[in-house]
Amino acid sequence: MHNKTIKELSTLLHSKQVSATELARHYLDRIAASQHNAFLDVNPELTLAQAAAADARLAEGSAGLLTGIPIAHKDIFVTKGWRSTAASKMLGNYVSPFDATVVEKFGDAGMVTLGKLNCDEFAMGSANENSSFGAVKNPWDALAVPGGSSGGSAAAIAARLAPAATGTDTGGSIRQPAAFCGITGIKPTYGRVSRYGMIAFASSLDQGGPMARTAEDCALLLNEMVGFDGRDSTSLTADQGNAREDFTRELNAPLAGLRIGVPKEYFGEGLAADVEQAVRAALDEFVKQGATLVEISLPKTSLSIPVYYIIAPAEASSNLSRFDGVRYGYRAPEYTDLQDMYKKTRAQGFGKEVQRRIMVGTYVLCHGYYDAYYVQAQKIRRLIADDFQAAFKDKCDVIMGPVAPTVAWDLGAKSDDPVANYLADIFTLSTSLAGLPGMSIPVGFGQGEKNAKRPVGLQIIGNYFSEAKLLNIAHQYQQATNWHQQAPEGV
Repeated sequence: MHNKTIKELSTLLHSKQVSATELARHYLDRIAASQHNAFLDVNPELTLAQAAAADARLAEGSAGLLTGIPIAHKDIFVTKGWRSTAASKMLGNYVSPFDATVVEKFGDAGMVTLGKLNCDEFAMGSANENSSFGAVKNPWDALAVPGGSSGGSAAAIAARLAPAATGTDTGGSIRQPAAFCGITGIKPTYGRVSRYGMIAFASSLDQGGPMARTAEDCALLLNEMVGFDGRDSTSLTADQGNAREDFTRELNAPLAGLRIGVPKEYFGEGLAADVEQAVRAALDEFVKQGATLVEISLPKTSLSIPVYYIIAPAEASSNLSRFDGVRYGYRAPEYTDLQDMYKKTRAQGFGKEVQRRIMVGTYVLCHGYYDAYYVQAQKIRRLIADDFQAAFKDKCDVIMGPVAPTVAWDLGAKSDDPVANYLADIFTLSTSLAGLPGMSIPVGFGQGEKNAKRPVGLQIIGNYFSEAKLLNIAHQYQQATNWHQQAPEGV
């Protein structure tokens, strides 16, 4: 059962060939036997209670397409009944009294929560090595990172521990782990998915999205995720393009006449040969289906790294100021006074990467540096967004290129070099800064240590509110290829 897609599992559930309880038990057994460290919290009693409720809906005929389908949530979404830690010691024992909007929406659809997934601490990282609870292992190669920060989500799907998972993308944290683990993931237009109940990292960048094996499955999940939420001040209203829509509506549209922009900045120095070969082969497949390749330029691409690593840490330093040991979360066991308690709590509760970003963010927001750094970064952010709009206006319908310059690197290889980790996000950051939708689909393999296969992902970027178009393009590719059907050895 674990090799079936969401759509296939839905057919089995509605035809009574399998029950939601049987399906949940099957995945819980696989999770218990897993060696990937993808899950941080599992509660079989709660999971099976949700499965029983789904079976009741199926029996009475009130079930929807996703009723009874298991899903796991990145531990950035607070989830009632499960620990919600953001993979941090600071929230190590926190159990939320409410569900995030995303979790609530999937619960209303009758989906069954399997548990909470490992991630980089407070979603800060590109390898899932910053988790306070240990690194996640890539199912394709246990020596490799799974990508980050949604590495637990990507690994769980690749290892067939869950057919669906939620992720969050601040600078590429859905797309990059999806690429490294050979699955499909999409970051929607900023504001389409509610951030209510999503533990904040960088509020103007964070965006939730679905991760699954296929584009069709992601479309089904996105149908439930989007929608205006009055509890989220950044949520888009219906007249801004966030009306409820069916993201499967274009899945069978032909690609003839599609103009694909290929940015020259994405294929220069630093791109590994095995990644370029797989991406070029994928582009050739789209040409076979009637698309046209158009060389474009996104000249501000190289500026996305310094801009992102000013804006994101600045917002993080503000968002994480609430974790002070006073109201909830970790508190240092010994201290002399209130100020000493603050210092020791934050020093002990936050990991090194989180502390580093708080320090950088506090610095750029200081009097005397705010105008020189933060304001200038915001101006360049607008120029980066303008580059995309110029390309979409006159030259292309979508943009394609690699997700990352290389395949997944070895665990520990970049642990002592944060800049090397930051540089790995060069192709994903600009999309997030512009608030555009983007996705990753598997298109082949590169080589890791001892000739181990490590997946390569193709990034597809669209203009605002073009998620249905992106999903159709990905679906057409997956109808013609089988990269998305391949599984790690032993799965």
